[in-house]
Amino acid sequence: MNPPRETSTGGWTPIAEEAERAAKVLHPDANSMPRPTRRRVLTVANQKGGVGKTTSTVNLAAGLALHGVKTLVIDLDPQGNASTALDVDHRSGTPSVYEMLIGEVSLADATQVSEQSPNLFCVPATIDLAGAEIELVSMASRESRLKEALTSEALDQLGIDYVFIDCPPSLGLLTVNALSAAHEVLIPIQCEYYALEGLGQLLSNIELVQQHLNPALKVSTILLTMYDGRTKLADQVTQEVRNHFGDVVLKTIIPRSVKVSEAPGYGQTVLAYDPGSRGAMSYLDAAREVAERGVREQR
Repeated sequence: MNPPRETSTGGWTPIAEEAERAAKVLHPDANSMPRPTRRRVLTVANQKGGVGKTTSTVNLAAGLALHGVKTLVIDLDPQGNASTALDVDHRSGTPSVYEMLIGEVSLADATQVSEQSPNLFCVPATIDLAGAEIELVSMASRESRLKEALTSEALDQLGIDYVFIDCPPSLGLLTVNALSAAHEVLIPIQCEYYALEGLGQLLSNIELVQQHLNPALKVSTILLTMYDGRTKLADQVTQEVRNHFGDVVLKTIIPRSVKVSEAPGYGQTVLAYDPGSRGAMSYLDAAREVAERGVREQR
């Protein structure tokens, strides 16, 4: 690879390159993404913590929303990290996914618009969600409470094209609700040692949900995250995942990035925090791949 050329008349510079990348993120008219012919509902799940599940949820959603696609994030993790990253109110008492699950509020009442895009919506998680799994045990249709709230009519009212459901790092009743409500599962896998550990249990649970609650559910997308090109291990894990799952794995790989890690601390996605960074461009590429793949499959 030839080194970049610099000229006295204003050639390549790192700042110019980053500005060009930021323009691609922030100017949707020239880079709009295709809307699906049918609404897509994706559950983002992996019972392992720290694999980039919430980060991937909010940044994929933001990438689609910034480029013309109406996207809703359901924060089903009691930690509320997706709500924080999208900068929506999730203080106790705020209408949230908890009240929606127990039937006290509608989807429209619980939904907020993120300031990062008029196309980006969020149903937040408050601390009240922490005890929801215990409460749900005694409720009728306990595995389908989220599905009952996410009716076609309710989503049509908001004009939603994509729904991303961010799950907690467990295989409990909240995750079962998410799997019951979705059409597709998106699994983030980090490019690190033990990447596939525990994945068999998640796939077994998905099969159980398919058999008993949601026959149409499928694992449609696997996203490789936290890739460090300096290590042989990252390449080995990448190859192992591709060999095992084939075309389900996105071509785009999300690199390890300080900017991606910093962004939630400022109540932002990385696309808002530093749109010219490698992390932002990678998530934008992944969002475009999700959108284009979905349109192809729906045809």
